Amino acid sequence: MRKALERLTRKGDLRRIRRGYYDRPKDHPMLGQTSPDPMALVRSMMANSGAKWQVSGAYAANLLHLSEQVPAKIVILTDGVPRKVKLDRLVIDFRRASPRNLLGAGRPAGLVVQALRSLRLTGITPDTIAKLRRELKSRDKAELHRLTPRMPAWMRPIVREVSR
Repeated sequence: MRKALERLTRKGDLRRIRRGYYDRPKDHPMLGQTSPDPMALVRSMMANSGAKWQVSGAYAANLLHLSEQVPAKIVILTDGVPRKVKLDRLVIDFRRASPRNLLGAGRPAGLVVQALRSLRLTGITPDTIAKLRRELKSRDKAELHRLTPRMPAWMRPIVREVSR
């Protein structure tokens, strides 16, 4: 198996991301070969570990299309092993987090909680709330509503507005 992966990598059919993780390179007509999908790598690494994980901060806001800011470093909050993984020029930083920071981990509700934490400093506008209400599915809103008592006090009115 290892020899086959080595041959496919040398031939260019596969790209080795790190030990045990490979992907099939994709060509873009203008950009050339695109870099690997960071979230696919995170999902596969965390699926084998069994640990809870959640994307943090600005990247969560970016995934929900609440911010156009693309962070140079992706922070993943986890109750698993902390480590740093380089993916081309991108750094994925796995940080140990307390259970209150892993609220709704791995689900859209958790993304909303992390995005709101990130946007708290820049301000959460009525437009942001309206966008979340439009984009979230009813089951995600219901999950947010169930998680509301465990959220920080400043976040509860915002989440109630989103989930109503």
